[in-house]
Amino acid sequence: MSIAQKRWKLKSFNHSAAKKLCDELRIHPLICNMLNIRGIKTFDQAKAFFRPQLSELHDPFLMKGMNIAVERILTSIKENEKILIYGDYDVDGTTSVSIMYDFLSFVYPSKKIEYYIPDRYKEGYGLSSAGIEYAHNNNFSLLITLDCGIKSVELVKKAGDLKIDTIICDHHLPGNVLPPAVAILNPKQPSCNYPYKELCGCGVGLKLIQALCRELKLNNDYFQKYLDLVATAIAADIVPITGENRTIAYHGLKKANTDPNIGIRALIEQSTLKSQVSINGLSFIIGPRINAAGRMGDAKRAVALFIEKDLNKAKEIALTLQSENTNRKEADSSITEEALAQIQLEENAHLKKTIVVFNDSWHKGVLGIVASRLLERFYKPTIVLTKSGDCYTGSARSIAGFNIYEGLDKCSHLLKAFGGHYFAAGMTISPDHISTFKTEFENIANEILTEEDMIPEIEIDTEIQLKDLNLSFYNILQQMEPFGPENPKPVFCVKNTQNIGCKIMKEDHLRFDIVQDGVRMNGIGFNLADKYETLGNPEKLDIVFTIEENYFNGKTSLQMKVIDFNIAEK
Repeated sequence: MSIAQKRWKLKSFNHSAAKKLCDELRIHPLICNMLNIRGIKTFDQAKAFFRPQLSELHDPFLMKGMNIAVERILTSIKENEKILIYGDYDVDGTTSVSIMYDFLSFVYPSKKIEYYIPDRYKEGYGLSSAGIEYAHNNNFSLLITLDCGIKSVELVKKAGDLKIDTIICDHHLPGNVLPPAVAILNPKQPSCNYPYKELCGCGVGLKLIQALCRELKLNNDYFQKYLDLVATAIAADIVPITGENRTIAYHGLKKANTDPNIGIRALIEQSTLKSQVSINGLSFIIGPRINAAGRMGDAKRAVALFIEKDLNKAKEIALTLQSENTNRKEADSSITEEALAQIQLEENAHLKKTIVVFNDSWHKGVLGIVASRLLERFYKPTIVLTKSGDCYTGSARSIAGFNIYEGLDKCSHLLKAFGGHYFAAGMTISPDHISTFKTEFENIANEILTEEDMIPEIEIDTEIQLKDLNLSFYNILQQMEPFGPENPKPVFCVKNTQNIGCKIMKEDHLRFDIVQDGVRMNGIGFNLADKYETLGNPEKLDIVFTIEENYFNGKTSLQMKVIDFNIAEK
């Protein structure tokens, strides 16, 4: 099966509005074009974008349910009640629990606050029956859920029947029926007038802490100390880097680089990060180490890391997570290789629009990662399954144009359970149904997906000339950080460049050396060697890339991180 080819799409923008912004800002026109693409049209919008202020954070009491939540927590403290803080096992969940536990332990210094993270394999995602039973058996009268709970109607009712009040802090889309909680904090719930709807779970938790600070007359430092942990959740949960998220991420990164949480500091020291921490670093370096706690063992260790006050103890936990992340990488690498071999042996695999692979011994904790790797390679809706008890359980990942949740719903008569959203889902299936499921799932994809849908699209911000790529341009570009959804790292295209010595390096990488109108530039393209050999060492190239700094022998220069390339158009 061949590696998926890509189609290039140049983003459009309003030329006159971009020109007007350029006259006001007096910066490179290409920067203004990219700002226009991001919806920034005025000087004031640009100022807010480049210099977000913490004073711009919204009033937390604008969130529906906030008054009730604050009042219930303060009553709990006054009445000396036991409080259980419950969150999911991923980055967003564990950081949420960490900031809430740390703050409430400060304002309510008793032995009556605990945290609970469900076991990934025994309890699954979200609020669990076991968690409710734990709260009941240990005499907790207030349960605060973070990053989960919005669809747990029956479990919240069960808690209420056991005389346990629940406050839900969540950011997922609610169902048609809301749980009977004392208070629900979720900007996406009906009739909530909170101005920004895209907070992550940890962001909702931060707003509750901000509200408690105001009610307790504590200054802003008492909630701003958690900004680096919230920025980590924003990065890992892939929420839009706009509005309030951008402000939190911007200042959270500053804190991560100057005065990080002790747990973040310990993870940074264990990692390969050599320069300033970016959203990318939080997402792909720090995030996986936090997730490894739940994937390979007990996710409570992630919370223990972030609430630890002793750096040496934090380093011990970070070292364990580093080791488990290494084990996770080895597991997902070997499983990916086995999955690739399985695909290659399957008859007519190259003609199919879906991938379904399974093996009895694959580690459940890395199936989502493996599915993502296969999707990245082949660009097809992908399901990876392993044996779990008498059934197979697994993860699904999808492409634009195919809602994986709806696809599974159409096969629900063959499934024991499933859940998820457009691009990612989980499922459980009986061994007897796998063969039939593969056929039906493929047929559904064939009905929905066109041949064009099967070609991944690269969105390009702007065409550029190599002469424009200097350190001054790059420095302004860096001020567009933090990058992420709805503010992606700018992607450029340079056309008709002279190939003056591209070389294949180890591990299928490609070293680019090009020149355009006398300006020379180097670049690196990961896993692009096969394509270069297929094109036959072309004399002239069109290249799609992002730009980054390269440090070598004490000198700083710019280099391309090549995403794709083709023979130059005549």
